Amino acid sequence: MPEAPGRRAMSDRDDFVAWTQSRLRGAETALHNGDPSPRLAIWSTREPVSVLGAWRSAVGQEALRDLFHYLANTFSNCTSHVYEIVAADVVGDMAFTAGYERTQVSINGEPRRYVLRVTQVYRREDGDWKVAHRHADTVLESEEASSER
Repeated sequence: MPEAPGRRAMSDRDDFVAWTQSRLRGAETALHNGDPSPRLAIWSTREPVSVLGAWRSAVGQEALRDLFHYLANTFSNCTSHVYEIVAADVVGDMAFTAGYERTQVSINGEPRRYVLRVTQVYRREDGDWKVAHRHADTVLESEEASSER
Protein backbone atom coordinates (compact mmCIF):
# COMPACT_ATOMS: atom_id res chain seq x y z
CA MET A 1 0.00 0.00 0.00
CA PRO A 2 1.50 3.39 -0.91
CA GLU A 3 2.32 5.89 1.79
CA ALA A 4 -0.25 8.59 2.51
CA PRO A 5 0.82 12.06 1.33
CA GLY A 6 2.77 13.90 4.01
CA ARG A 7 3.70 10.68 5.87
CA ARG A 8 6.98 8.86 5.66
CA ALA A 9 7.83 5.30 6.50
CA MET A 10 9.38 4.82 9.93
CA SER A 11 13.13 5.12 9.67
CA ASP A 12 15.57 2.55 11.02
CA ARG A 13 16.36 5.00 13.85
CA ASP A 14 12.66 5.44 14.71
CA ASP A 15 12.16 1.66 14.77
CA PHE A 16 15.24 1.28 16.99
CA VAL A 17 14.13 3.98 19.46
CA ALA A 18 10.66 2.38 19.61
CA TRP A 19 12.38 -0.94 20.44
CA THR A 20 14.32 0.72 23.29
CA GLN A 21 11.10 2.09 24.77
CA SER A 22 9.30 -1.25 24.54
CA ARG A 23 11.42 -4.40 24.64
CA LEU A 24 14.54 -2.88 26.25
CA ARG A 25 12.53 -0.96 28.84
CA GLY A 26 10.44 -4.07 29.60
CA ALA A 27 13.60 -6.13 30.11
CA GLU A 28 15.03 -3.54 32.49
CA THR A 29 11.77 -3.37 34.47
CA ALA A 30 11.71 -7.18 34.72
CA LEU A 31 15.30 -7.19 36.01
CA HIS A 32 14.32 -4.62 38.64
CA ASN A 33 11.49 -6.97 39.66
CA GLY A 34 13.92 -9.88 40.13
CA ASP A 35 13.69 -11.57 36.69
CA PRO A 36 16.92 -11.54 34.62
CA SER A 37 15.50 -13.61 31.72
CA PRO A 38 14.19 -10.74 29.54
CA ARG A 39 17.49 -8.84 29.93
CA LEU A 40 19.50 -11.93 29.05
CA ALA A 41 17.29 -12.39 25.96
CA ILE A 42 18.13 -8.94 24.57
CA TRP A 43 21.87 -9.18 25.17
CA SER A 44 24.23 -10.43 22.51
CA THR A 45 25.48 -13.98 22.82
CA ARG A 46 28.49 -13.03 20.68
CA GLU A 47 31.74 -11.72 22.09
CA PRO A 48 32.72 -9.12 22.93
CA VAL A 49 30.12 -8.09 25.53
CA SER A 50 30.76 -5.86 28.51
CA VAL A 51 29.17 -3.92 31.34
CA LEU A 52 30.90 -1.08 33.11
CA GLY A 53 28.22 -0.71 35.72
CA ALA A 54 27.34 1.74 38.43
CA TRP A 55 27.74 -1.04 41.02
CA ARG A 56 29.53 -3.92 39.29
CA SER A 57 31.19 -4.60 35.97
CA ALA A 58 31.49 -7.70 33.78
CA VAL A 59 33.29 -8.75 30.60
CA GLY A 60 32.35 -11.89 28.68
CA GLN A 61 29.29 -14.12 28.58
CA GLU A 62 29.76 -16.00 31.85
CA ALA A 63 30.52 -12.86 33.86
CA LEU A 64 27.54 -11.10 32.23
CA ARG A 65 25.11 -13.89 33.19
CA ASP A 66 26.49 -13.92 36.75
CA LEU A 67 26.07 -10.13 36.99
CA PHE A 68 22.48 -10.15 35.71
CA HIS A 69 21.48 -12.93 38.14
CA TYR A 70 23.19 -11.08 41.00
CA LEU A 71 21.32 -7.86 40.17
CA ALA A 72 18.00 -9.70 39.83
CA ASN A 73 18.52 -11.22 43.30
CA THR A 74 19.20 -7.74 44.68
CA PHE A 75 16.20 -5.92 43.13
CA SER A 76 12.47 -6.23 43.86
CA ASN A 77 9.26 -4.22 43.79
CA CYS A 78 10.09 -1.88 40.91
CA THR A 79 7.47 0.86 40.98
CA SER A 80 8.99 2.99 38.21
CA HIS A 81 11.67 2.65 35.53
CA VAL A 82 11.97 5.34 32.87
CA TYR A 83 14.71 5.52 30.23
CA GLU A 84 15.00 9.07 28.97
CA ILE A 85 17.04 8.94 25.77
CA VAL A 86 18.91 12.15 25.02
CA ALA A 87 20.83 10.82 22.00
CA ALA A 88 20.48 7.77 19.77
CA ASP A 89 21.52 6.74 16.30
CA VAL A 90 21.71 3.74 14.00
CA VAL A 91 24.55 3.21 11.53
CA GLY A 92 24.08 0.00 9.59
CA ASP A 93 23.94 -2.88 12.06
CA MET A 94 25.26 -0.84 15.00
CA ALA A 95 23.43 1.63 17.23
CA PHE A 96 23.87 3.54 20.46
CA THR A 97 21.80 5.27 23.10
CA ALA A 98 22.77 7.77 25.77
CA GLY A 99 20.42 8.97 28.45
CA TYR A 100 19.13 8.76 31.98
CA GLU A 101 17.47 5.86 33.76
CA ARG A 102 15.22 6.97 36.61
CA THR A 103 14.29 4.04 38.84
CA GLN A 104 12.29 3.42 42.02
CA VAL A 105 12.93 -0.07 43.35
CA SER A 106 13.76 -2.00 46.50
CA ILE A 107 17.40 -2.99 46.82
CA ASN A 108 17.91 -5.80 49.31
CA GLY A 109 14.44 -4.98 50.63
CA GLU A 110 15.06 -1.24 51.12
CA PRO A 111 13.08 1.19 48.91
CA ARG A 112 15.39 3.38 46.83
CA ARG A 113 15.19 5.96 44.10
CA TYR A 114 18.16 6.68 41.86
CA VAL A 115 19.20 8.09 38.51
CA LEU A 116 21.86 6.52 36.31
CA ARG A 117 23.60 8.11 33.35
CA VAL A 118 23.65 5.30 30.76
CA THR A 119 25.33 4.72 27.40
CA GLN A 120 24.70 1.49 25.53
CA VAL A 121 26.00 0.03 22.27
CA TYR A 122 23.85 -2.38 20.23
CA ARG A 123 24.38 -4.61 17.24
CA ARG A 124 21.80 -6.16 14.96
CA GLU A 125 22.01 -9.97 15.02
CA ASP A 126 19.75 -12.07 12.81
CA GLY A 127 17.45 -9.06 12.35
CA ASP A 128 17.08 -8.29 16.09
CA TRP A 129 18.76 -5.61 18.19
CA LYS A 130 21.04 -6.95 20.92
CA VAL A 131 22.93 -5.03 23.59
CA ALA A 132 26.70 -5.49 23.37
CA HIS A 133 27.95 -2.92 25.89
CA ARG A 134 26.54 -0.89 28.77
CA HIS A 135 28.19 1.86 30.76
CA ALA A 136 26.30 3.37 33.68
CA ASP A 137 27.18 5.61 36.57
CA THR A 138 25.21 7.28 39.32
CA VAL A 139 24.14 10.86 38.75
CA LEU A 140 25.01 13.21 41.60
CA GLU A 141 22.11 15.15 43.13
CA SER A 142 23.34 18.44 41.64
CA GLU A 143 23.54 16.83 38.17
CA GLU A 144 20.10 15.28 38.60
CA ALA A 145 18.51 18.67 39.21
CA SER A 146 20.11 20.10 36.06
CA SER A 147 19.17 17.03 33.94
CA GLU A 148 15.48 17.45 34.85
CA ARG A 149 15.35 21.03 33.55
